[in-house]
Parts: sequence; structure tokens; C-alpha cells
Amino acid sequence: MRRRDFLNTLSASFVANLGAGLVLPLGANAWAATAPSIDAGANAFAAAGPAAARKKLVVVMLRGAVDGLNVVAPVGDANYLRLRPTIGLAAPGMEGGALDLDGYFGLHPALAGLQPLWREKKLAFVHASGSPDATRSHFDAQDYLESGTPGRKNTADGWMNRLVAALPGTPAPTRLLGIGPVLPRILSGSVAAVNLPNGAAATRADALDRPALGAAFDQLYADHPRFGRAYREGRQAHRDVMAAAQSREMQAADRGAPLPNGFPDDAARLATLMRNDPRIQLAFVALGGWDTHAGQGAAGGQLANRLAPLGQGLAVLAERLGPLFDDTVVLVVSEFGRTARENGNGGTDHGHGNVMWVLGGKVDGGKVYGDWAGIGDDALHEGRDLPVTTDFRSVLAQVAERHLRLADPKLVQVFPAMPQRMASFRLFNT
Repeated sequence: MRRRDFLNTLSASFVANLGAGLVLPLGANAWAATAPSIDAGANAFAAAGPAAARKKLVVVMLRGAVDGLNVVAPVGDANYLRLRPTIGLAAPGMEGGALDLDGYFGLHPALAGLQPLWREKKLAFVHASGSPDATRSHFDAQDYLESGTPGRKNTADGWMNRLVAALPGTPAPTRLLGIGPVLPRILSGSVAAVNLPNGAAATRADALDRPALGAAFDQLYADHPRFGRAYREGRQAHRDVMAAAQSREMQAADRGAPLPNGFPDDAARLATLMRNDPRIQLAFVALGGWDTHAGQGAAGGQLANRLAPLGQGLAVLAERLGPLFDDTVVLVVSEFGRTARENGNGGTDHGHGNVMWVLGGKVDGGKVYGDWAGIGDDALHEGRDLPVTTDFRSVLAQVAERHLRLADPKLVQVFPAMPQRMASFRLFNT
């Protein structure tokens, strides 16, 4: 890595994130850290402590708006196949049929790997959930989902960053972790975060791990008035991640036979990192490819090809976490749902309500939650898609309050302008 390239990257990142923290990519196999606020900065290197970070949250975001009506399909409703004559799932027990959940809803057969979690009551769904904002723009809807402030475009930070700032314990660079090509909106804010690239590159040594080169950069930025602190915190976060990746389990996963696509591999790596570094508390992964306007397919096809590795990765994550899964909640979310009727291209268009997935050892699972009004013509939002009967923030608030033990007064910091109508169900027994 040339020094000039490094400095150019550093400067550009600083300008781009001046208002919400500093992103600091280092090297081709990059990691990055946002600089904490001045108040939090003094304690940024201190460990959060195993007790404070014991309860974990992993958010998997499906960018492009997954078709929730074919993920958890109302196969017991006669309107379902009327609206979806070519892409609808057959009834359970038929060839290519859905996997029965409760006699009315059926799970897409590509997600068969999640059936054990459903049977063990560690998997639940919240149907007809989503954002109260009516937009069908991917950009706006994703922005609202990540900021946690539907309808507000001027929110500077993401709700996961506000959440980690509000939780007990001292901020640490590895407490908030993302996997993806860039630091996502949901993690940006005043508290330090780490972002790892997808794939095995995330935990491979990069140029700055060479002793001589690393020492040179350490000396260069030791007393730098503008970038010194961010550089040190980023370096420390990288060392922490690399240390967590040095276990035999991690090395075996990296050298093993390649999985069919990236998410199961990333999920296995994330689980190992979380087990090896108890300071990692909140993690985020985004997956694309869900905008199925044409050729969506039913039991097979485009959507099935996306769902299969997603389900496999979630099962791998639960398995690899081991006992830690009991202290973990995994949420799968998407910016909005899709139309109830299939379109003329064998696909679905942008809709409104969708389904949220909730996994975890302490989840009161084996249930499809939410206020469900059916998919008859009169029940559809604007005559075309599911209405949102559960605001996604009310689900997030339950996870924050009942799982992460966030104090009530702190909820308003994380989710300002919370909806007055809270969810009518409880996702946790405790």
C-alpha cells in the first residue's frame, strides 16, 4: 500500500464523515473505525466487559425488498394462489409445497434448514410488519430502516450506533461490528464501530500487519492532531479482530471446502469472532439481490436461490454460536414487502408490509406474530400489498428492552418518536 493512497483514502473518509464520525479504511483487506465523540473517545479503548456485552444482537438486512409473502406464505388462504397463480407455493405435502408452520402459514421450502429452529421454538416471524412511511423507494426505505426514523431524512446516525451508546458498559471499537464493503448507515454515529469486508479477506493479514510497515505508520500518526486517535483506535480494533480470528476453529473454517456462497461463510466467521471476542455485542450484515420484479419463481428459481444460502447461513450462525445462541437474538429485516399479486413478468413489484424474522435461544418461537387481516382484496393496502400492522420499531424496542435490557428512559434516545401503538405480543417469555 502506498502512503499517498492511504492518505488520500483517509482524507476523503474524514470529509465524508465529518458530522457522524470518522471511517478509516486501511489496506485492500480493509477494516474501518468511526471516531467516537470527544466525550466517548477517552474511554474508547477500554473493554466493554463481558457482563455488559453478554446479550448479543445480530441484524441481517435483505436489501432490495424480499417477498415476505413467499417466505412465510399464507397457503391456507384461498386468495393466495388466486393472486399468485404461477409463483405461489403449493400447499404443504404437495410437490414443491411450503413447509407447514401452523396450518395456515407455510415456510418456503428453500428454508428447510431452519425447520429445526422452528420446532425448537427458537424461530418466530412477525408478519405484516414494516415502516409506517408509505415510500416504495428502496433508497428512502432502507435509509429509514437504518436510521430508525421513518419519514426523516435528516437523521445523522443509525439506530444500532445509538443503541450501543445507550447500553450499559464502556464503548469499545469491536463492540459494534459490520460485515460488508462499506460502513453501513445503521452503524454510523458517534460511537466507534468496526467494519469487515465480506469473505475470508476479513480476517487475513493486510499490509499494515507487516511489522516494519505497521511500525512506520504507527510512528507517523502517533501524535497526529487530526487523525492520531482514529488511527490508534482503528489499529486496536484490527488487532482485536485478528486475535479473535486466530483460533483453530477459525483457521479450519478458512481452509475448509468452500460453501456454495458467501453468507454461510460469513456467518460461520461472525459466529467464531463473537465467541472469541466477548466484547462484540452488536453485529450487522447486509445481503442484496432480493428485488424480484421478473422470474421470481416459486419453490425453485431466483428467490429460492437467494433463500437457500440465507437459511443455511442462519442455521450455521446458530450452530456455530453454540451456547452463546441462548444470549443472542438474530433479526432478519428488509426495507418493505412486495405486491400481493404477481405481475406480468412472473415477479412482484414494490409493496409495503413484510415479515420480520426473529431467531434466538430465548425467543418465544414457533409462532407467527402480528395482526393479520388476510389477503382478500378488501384487506390489502391500496388494493395491492400488505398493510403494516406492526411498526418495525416496536419489534426492535422489544429486543432492546427485554433482551438487551435497555432501560425504558433510554428507548427514546434510540428510537425517537416511537409509535404510540406498541406491539400486542411479546417475543420473549422473560
